[in-house]
Amino acid sequence: MSGDSFDASKQRSDAIKADLTVHPENYIMLTGDRPTGRLHLGHYFGTIVQRVKMQNIGITTRIVIADYQVITDRDSTDNIQDNVRNMVIDYLACGIDPEKTIVFAHSAVPALNQLMLPFLSLVTESELHRNPTVKAEQEASGHALTGLLLTYPVHQACDILFCKGNVVPVGKDQLPHIEQTRNIARRFNERFGKVFPEPEGLLTEAVLIPGLDGRKMSKSYGNAIALSATAEETAKLIKKSRTDSDRTITFDPENRPGVSALLTTAALCTGRAEADIAAEIGDGGSGTLKKYVTESVNAYLAPIRERRAELEARGSYVDEVLHEGNRRANEIADQTLQEVREAMHMVY
Repeated sequence: MSGDSFDASKQRSDAIKADLTVHPENYIMLTGDRPTGRLHLGHYFGTIVQRVKMQNIGITTRIVIADYQVITDRDSTDNIQDNVRNMVIDYLACGIDPEKTIVFAHSAVPALNQLMLPFLSLVTESELHRNPTVKAEQEASGHALTGLLLTYPVHQACDILFCKGNVVPVGKDQLPHIEQTRNIARRFNERFGKVFPEPEGLLTEAVLIPGLDGRKMSKSYGNAIALSATAEETAKLIKKSRTDSDRTITFDPENRPGVSALLTTAALCTGRAEADIAAEIGDGGSGTLKKYVTESVNAYLAPIRERRAELEARGSYVDEVLHEGNRRANEIADQTLQEVREAMHMVY
Protein backbone atom coordinates (compact mmCIF):
# COMPACT_ATOMS: atom_id res chain seq x y z
CA MET A 1 0.00 0.00 0.00
CA SER A 2 1.44 3.38 -1.03
CA GLY A 3 2.08 6.11 1.51
CA ASP A 4 -0.65 8.29 -0.03
CA SER A 5 -3.34 5.62 0.19
CA PHE A 6 -2.27 4.74 3.76
CA ASP A 7 -2.52 8.40 4.76
CA ALA A 8 -6.02 8.59 3.23
CA SER A 9 -7.06 5.38 5.06
CA LYS A 10 -5.68 6.76 8.32
CA GLN A 11 -7.54 10.04 7.91
CA ARG A 12 -10.81 8.20 7.31
CA SER A 13 -10.10 5.88 10.25
CA ASP A 14 -9.40 8.83 12.58
CA ALA A 15 -12.63 10.54 11.50
CA ILE A 16 -14.64 7.37 12.21
CA LYS A 17 -12.99 6.92 15.63
CA ALA A 18 -14.05 10.44 16.54
CA ASP A 19 -17.63 9.69 15.45
CA LEU A 20 -18.03 6.19 16.94
CA THR A 21 -18.91 7.31 20.44
CA VAL A 22 -21.17 10.11 19.16
CA HIS A 23 -23.14 8.06 16.61
CA PRO A 24 -22.57 4.36 17.39
CA GLU A 25 -25.89 3.53 15.69
CA ASN A 26 -24.34 4.38 12.29
CA TYR A 27 -21.83 1.53 12.41
CA ILE A 28 -21.84 -2.22 11.86
CA MET A 29 -18.56 -3.88 12.78
CA LEU A 30 -17.41 -7.26 11.50
CA THR A 31 -14.42 -9.00 13.00
CA GLY A 32 -13.35 -12.60 13.60
CA ASP A 33 -10.76 -15.31 14.12
CA ARG A 34 -9.71 -18.59 12.54
CA PRO A 35 -10.23 -21.51 14.96
CA THR A 36 -6.74 -22.99 14.53
CA GLY A 37 -6.11 -23.35 18.27
CA ARG A 38 -6.82 -21.65 21.59
CA LEU A 39 -7.05 -17.86 21.88
CA HIS A 40 -4.17 -16.33 23.85
CA LEU A 41 -3.09 -13.07 25.52
CA GLY A 42 -2.01 -11.71 22.13
CA HIS A 43 -5.57 -12.07 20.80
CA TYR A 44 -6.95 -10.63 24.02
CA PHE A 45 -4.92 -7.42 24.14
CA GLY A 46 -4.68 -7.18 20.34
CA THR A 47 -8.39 -7.44 19.44
CA ILE A 48 -10.81 -8.83 22.03
CA VAL A 49 -10.56 -5.88 24.45
CA GLN A 50 -11.39 -3.55 21.55
CA ARG A 51 -14.38 -5.66 20.44
CA VAL A 52 -15.87 -5.63 23.93
CA LYS A 53 -15.40 -1.85 24.14
CA MET A 54 -17.08 -1.31 20.73
CA GLN A 55 -19.95 -3.63 21.63
CA ASN A 56 -20.49 -1.80 24.92
CA ILE A 57 -20.70 1.69 23.36
CA GLY A 58 -23.56 0.45 21.18
CA ILE A 59 -21.92 -0.47 17.87
CA THR A 60 -23.69 -3.35 16.10
CA THR A 61 -21.09 -6.11 16.30
CA ARG A 62 -20.70 -9.40 14.41
CA ILE A 63 -17.96 -11.95 15.09
CA VAL A 64 -17.26 -14.67 12.54
CA ILE A 65 -15.51 -17.86 13.58
CA ALA A 66 -13.84 -18.44 10.22
CA ASP A 67 -13.77 -22.23 10.19
CA TYR A 68 -13.67 -22.59 6.39
CA GLN A 69 -10.58 -20.38 6.38
CA VAL A 70 -8.69 -22.95 8.46
CA ILE A 71 -8.21 -25.02 5.29
CA THR A 72 -6.71 -22.17 3.29
CA ASP A 73 -3.27 -23.24 4.49
CA ARG A 74 -3.64 -26.57 6.33
CA ASP A 75 -4.71 -30.06 5.37
CA SER A 76 -6.62 -31.10 8.47
CA THR A 77 -9.68 -30.03 10.46
CA ASP A 78 -8.77 -32.19 13.46
CA ASN A 79 -9.83 -30.57 16.77
CA ILE A 80 -11.86 -27.89 14.98
CA GLN A 81 -15.05 -28.53 16.98
CA ASP A 82 -13.13 -28.25 20.24
CA ASN A 83 -11.37 -25.10 19.02
CA VAL A 84 -14.65 -23.47 17.97
CA ARG A 85 -16.39 -24.31 21.25
CA ASN A 86 -13.46 -22.99 23.31
CA MET A 87 -13.35 -19.85 21.16
CA VAL A 88 -16.98 -19.12 22.06
CA ILE A 89 -16.21 -19.76 25.74
CA ASP A 90 -13.25 -17.36 25.57
CA TYR A 91 -15.31 -14.65 23.88
CA LEU A 92 -18.04 -14.88 26.51
CA ALA A 93 -15.57 -15.05 29.40
CA CYS A 94 -13.83 -11.91 28.11
CA GLY A 95 -17.06 -9.91 27.97
CA ILE A 96 -18.65 -10.53 24.57
CA ASP A 97 -22.41 -10.36 25.19
CA PRO A 98 -24.46 -12.64 22.88
CA GLU A 99 -27.48 -10.37 23.38
CA LYS A 100 -25.56 -7.54 21.71
CA THR A 101 -23.09 -9.41 19.49
CA ILE A 102 -23.84 -12.16 16.98
CA VAL A 103 -21.17 -14.89 17.13
CA PHE A 104 -21.45 -17.34 14.25
CA ALA A 105 -19.51 -19.97 12.30
CA HIS A 106 -18.55 -19.31 8.68
CA SER A 107 -19.58 -22.77 7.47
CA ALA A 108 -23.04 -22.54 9.08
CA VAL A 109 -24.23 -19.65 6.89
CA PRO A 110 -24.69 -20.92 3.29
CA ALA A 111 -26.04 -17.64 1.89
CA LEU A 112 -22.93 -15.79 3.07
CA ASN A 113 -20.72 -18.20 1.15
CA GLN A 114 -22.97 -18.02 -1.92
CA LEU A 115 -21.91 -14.37 -2.31
CA MET A 116 -18.52 -15.75 -3.40
CA LEU A 117 -19.82 -16.47 -6.92
CA PRO A 118 -20.92 -12.96 -7.94
CA PHE A 119 -18.01 -11.42 -6.01
CA LEU A 120 -15.44 -13.54 -7.87
CA SER A 121 -16.70 -12.04 -11.12
CA LEU A 122 -15.70 -8.60 -9.81
CA VAL A 123 -11.98 -9.26 -9.20
CA THR A 124 -9.11 -10.10 -11.52
CA GLU A 125 -6.59 -12.86 -11.04
CA SER A 126 -3.74 -10.33 -10.85
CA GLU A 127 -5.54 -8.44 -8.04
CA LEU A 128 -5.76 -11.66 -6.03
CA HIS A 129 -2.10 -12.50 -6.65
CA ARG A 130 -1.05 -9.03 -5.48
CA ASN A 131 -2.64 -9.40 -2.04
CA PRO A 132 0.24 -9.46 0.51
CA THR A 133 -1.56 -11.86 2.88
CA VAL A 134 -2.03 -14.42 0.11
CA LYS A 135 1.70 -14.22 -0.69
CA ALA A 136 2.75 -14.44 2.96
CA GLU A 137 0.41 -17.34 3.81
CA GLN A 138 1.55 -19.31 0.77
CA GLU A 139 5.22 -18.86 1.69
CA ALA A 140 4.56 -19.78 5.33
CA SER A 141 2.60 -22.93 4.46
CA GLY A 142 5.07 -24.25 1.88
CA HIS A 143 2.06 -25.64 -0.03
CA ALA A 144 1.13 -25.05 -3.64
CA LEU A 145 -1.21 -22.08 -3.96
CA THR A 146 -4.75 -23.45 -3.66
CA GLY A 147 -7.80 -21.80 -5.17
CA LEU A 148 -9.12 -21.30 -1.65
CA LEU A 149 -6.04 -19.41 -0.50
CA LEU A 150 -5.94 -17.35 -3.69
CA THR A 151 -9.55 -16.24 -3.13
CA TYR A 152 -9.04 -15.61 0.62
CA PRO A 153 -9.59 -11.82 0.23
CA VAL A 154 -12.93 -12.52 -1.47
CA HIS A 155 -14.14 -14.70 1.46
CA GLN A 156 -13.31 -11.81 3.72
CA ALA A 157 -15.34 -9.49 1.51
CA CYS A 158 -18.29 -11.91 1.85
CA ASP A 159 -17.89 -11.93 5.65
CA ILE A 160 -17.90 -8.14 5.83
CA LEU A 161 -20.55 -7.37 3.23
CA PHE A 162 -23.15 -10.05 3.99
CA CYS A 163 -24.12 -8.07 7.12
CA LYS A 164 -23.51 -4.65 5.45
CA GLY A 165 -20.46 -4.17 7.68
CA ASN A 166 -19.04 -0.67 7.31
CA VAL A 167 -16.16 -0.76 9.82
CA VAL A 168 -13.54 -3.46 10.30
CA PRO A 169 -10.80 -3.16 12.96
CA VAL A 170 -7.48 -3.91 11.24
CA GLY A 171 -3.75 -3.43 11.54
CA LYS A 172 -1.91 -1.54 8.80
CA ASP A 173 -0.89 -4.83 7.11
CA GLN A 174 -4.56 -5.80 6.61
CA LEU A 175 -5.60 -2.61 4.82
CA PRO A 176 -5.19 -4.26 1.36
CA HIS A 177 -8.02 -6.67 2.35
CA ILE A 178 -10.29 -3.73 3.14
CA GLU A 179 -9.34 -2.06 -0.14
CA GLN A 180 -10.25 -5.26 -2.00
CA THR A 181 -13.61 -5.38 -0.20
CA ARG A 182 -14.27 -1.71 -1.01
CA ASN A 183 -13.51 -2.44 -4.68
CA ILE A 184 -15.89 -5.41 -4.71
CA ALA A 185 -18.68 -3.37 -3.09
CA ARG A 186 -18.13 -0.44 -5.45
CA ARG A 187 -18.02 -2.64 -8.57
CA PHE A 188 -21.14 -4.56 -7.55
CA ASN A 189 -23.04 -1.33 -6.91
CA GLU A 190 -21.92 0.18 -10.22
CA ARG A 191 -22.68 -2.95 -12.25
CA PHE A 192 -25.91 -4.17 -10.67
CA GLY A 193 -27.31 -1.44 -8.41
CA LYS A 194 -26.61 -0.14 -4.90
CA VAL A 195 -26.68 -2.94 -2.32
CA PHE A 196 -23.47 -2.67 -0.30
CA PRO A 197 -21.66 -0.01 1.76
CA GLU A 198 -17.95 0.57 1.08
CA PRO A 199 -16.43 -0.46 4.42
CA GLU A 200 -13.59 1.37 6.14
CA GLY A 201 -10.65 -0.09 8.01
CA LEU A 202 -10.62 1.07 11.60
CA LEU A 203 -6.88 1.18 12.28
CA THR A 204 -6.18 -0.36 15.68
CA GLU A 205 -3.44 0.94 17.92
CA ALA A 206 -0.36 -1.14 17.19
CA VAL A 207 0.01 -3.12 20.40
CA LEU A 208 2.79 -5.58 19.65
CA ILE A 209 2.23 -8.51 21.97
CA PRO A 210 5.49 -10.43 22.24
CA GLY A 211 5.50 -14.13 22.98
CA LEU A 212 7.51 -15.51 25.87
CA ASP A 213 10.59 -15.80 23.62
CA GLY A 214 10.45 -12.23 22.30
CA ARG A 215 9.01 -13.23 18.93
CA LYS A 216 5.40 -12.40 18.02
CA MET A 217 2.99 -14.30 20.26
CA SER A 218 1.71 -17.20 18.19
CA LYS A 219 0.13 -20.60 18.73
CA SER A 220 2.50 -22.07 16.16
CA TYR A 221 5.61 -20.85 18.04
CA GLY A 222 4.42 -22.37 21.32
CA ASN A 223 5.24 -19.07 23.05
CA ALA A 224 1.70 -18.00 23.91
CA ILE A 225 -0.27 -17.98 27.16
CA ALA A 226 -3.72 -19.33 26.27
CA LEU A 227 -6.73 -17.69 27.91
CA SER A 228 -7.84 -21.21 28.82
CA ALA A 229 -4.54 -22.08 30.54
CA THR A 230 -4.68 -22.78 34.28
CA ALA A 231 -2.65 -20.74 36.78
CA GLU A 232 -0.27 -23.71 37.09
CA GLU A 233 0.16 -24.08 33.31
CA THR A 234 0.81 -20.34 33.06
CA ALA A 235 3.46 -20.48 35.79
CA LYS A 236 5.16 -23.42 34.06
CA LEU A 237 5.23 -21.64 30.68
CA ILE A 238 6.68 -18.44 32.17
CA LYS A 239 9.22 -20.40 34.21
CA LYS A 240 10.69 -22.10 31.13
CA SER A 241 10.75 -18.92 29.02
CA ARG A 242 14.23 -17.91 27.84
CA THR A 243 15.96 -14.92 29.39
CA ASP A 244 19.71 -14.24 29.72
CA SER A 245 22.50 -14.31 32.27
CA ASP A 246 22.49 -10.60 33.18
CA ARG A 247 21.00 -10.28 36.66
CA THR A 248 20.08 -6.62 36.27
CA ILE A 249 16.68 -6.39 34.63
CA THR A 250 16.36 -3.75 31.91
CA PHE A 251 13.84 -3.12 29.15
CA ASP A 252 15.74 -3.50 25.86
CA PRO A 253 13.65 -5.34 23.23
CA GLU A 254 16.43 -5.39 20.63
CA ASN A 255 19.24 -6.79 22.76
CA ARG A 256 17.23 -8.59 25.45
CA PRO A 257 14.13 -9.95 23.70
CA GLY A 258 13.26 -12.60 26.29
CA VAL A 259 13.52 -10.31 29.32
CA SER A 260 11.74 -7.48 27.49
CA ALA A 261 8.89 -9.76 26.37
CA LEU A 262 8.25 -10.74 29.99
CA LEU A 263 8.29 -7.07 31.04
CA THR A 264 5.77 -6.18 28.30
CA THR A 265 3.50 -9.06 29.37
CA ALA A 266 3.57 -7.80 32.96
CA ALA A 267 3.04 -4.19 31.82
CA LEU A 268 -0.09 -5.12 29.84
CA CYS A 269 -1.53 -7.01 32.80
CA THR A 270 -0.77 -4.34 35.41
CA GLY A 271 -1.09 -1.10 33.42
CA ARG A 272 2.42 -0.13 34.48
CA ALA A 273 5.37 0.88 32.26
CA GLU A 274 8.00 -1.76 31.42
CA ALA A 275 10.85 0.51 32.58
CA ASP A 276 9.21 1.02 36.00
CA ILE A 277 8.80 -2.72 36.52
CA ALA A 278 12.43 -3.29 35.45
CA ALA A 279 13.66 -0.61 37.85
CA GLU A 280 11.67 -2.15 40.72
CA ILE A 281 13.11 -5.62 40.10
CA GLY A 282 16.60 -4.18 39.58
CA ASP A 283 19.26 -6.86 40.09
CA GLY A 284 16.75 -9.42 41.32
CA GLY A 285 17.45 -11.49 38.20
CA SER A 286 15.20 -13.47 35.93
CA GLY A 287 13.78 -15.55 38.80
CA THR A 288 12.28 -12.47 40.47
CA LEU A 289 11.08 -11.17 37.09
CA LYS A 290 9.35 -14.46 36.24
CA LYS A 291 7.69 -14.55 39.65
CA TYR A 292 6.37 -11.00 39.14
CA VAL A 293 5.12 -11.80 35.62
CA THR A 294 3.42 -15.01 36.77
CA GLU A 295 1.61 -13.20 39.60
CA SER A 296 0.59 -10.32 37.26
CA VAL A 297 -0.77 -12.60 34.53
CA ASN A 298 -2.57 -14.91 36.93
CA ALA A 299 -4.15 -11.99 38.81
CA TYR A 300 -5.32 -10.44 35.53
CA LEU A 301 -6.73 -13.69 34.13
CA ALA A 302 -8.38 -14.80 37.41
CA PRO A 303 -11.84 -13.27 36.68
CA ILE A 304 -11.74 -14.53 33.07
CA ARG A 305 -10.87 -18.04 34.30
CA GLU A 306 -13.66 -17.87 36.85
CA ARG A 307 -16.18 -16.98 34.12
CA ARG A 308 -14.74 -19.73 31.89
CA ALA A 309 -15.34 -22.31 34.64
CA GLU A 310 -18.93 -21.06 35.10
CA LEU A 311 -19.60 -21.29 31.35
CA GLU A 312 -18.17 -24.81 31.11
CA ALA A 313 -20.39 -25.84 34.02
CA ARG A 314 -23.50 -24.58 32.21
CA GLY A 315 -23.55 -27.55 29.85
CA SER A 316 -25.30 -26.76 26.60
CA TYR A 317 -25.36 -22.95 27.07
CA VAL A 318 -22.27 -22.36 24.90
CA ASP A 319 -23.74 -24.49 22.09
CA GLU A 320 -27.00 -22.54 22.36
CA VAL A 321 -25.13 -19.23 21.99
CA LEU A 322 -23.50 -20.45 18.79
CA HIS A 323 -26.72 -21.98 17.42
CA GLU A 324 -28.60 -18.73 18.05
CA GLY A 325 -25.74 -16.71 16.50
CA ASN A 326 -25.83 -18.97 13.43
CA ARG A 327 -29.62 -18.56 13.19
CA ARG A 328 -29.44 -14.77 13.33
CA ALA A 329 -26.53 -14.65 10.86
CA ASN A 330 -28.51 -16.84 8.44
CA GLU A 331 -31.47 -14.43 8.63
CA ILE A 332 -29.22 -11.51 7.71
CA ALA A 333 -27.39 -13.45 4.97
CA ASP A 334 -30.64 -14.70 3.40
CA GLN A 335 -31.96 -11.14 3.27
CA THR A 336 -28.74 -9.83 1.70
CA LEU A 337 -28.62 -12.65 -0.85
CA GLN A 338 -32.23 -11.86 -1.80
CA GLU A 339 -31.23 -8.22 -2.42
CA VAL A 340 -28.28 -9.42 -4.52
CA ARG A 341 -30.54 -11.69 -6.61
CA GLU A 342 -33.00 -8.86 -7.16
CA ALA A 343 -30.22 -6.46 -8.20
CA MET A 344 -28.90 -9.10 -10.62
CA HIS A 345 -32.40 -9.92 -11.99
CA MET A 346 -32.01 -13.50 -10.79
CA VAL A 347 -35.31 -13.96 -8.94
CA TYR A 348 -37.30 -16.65 -10.73
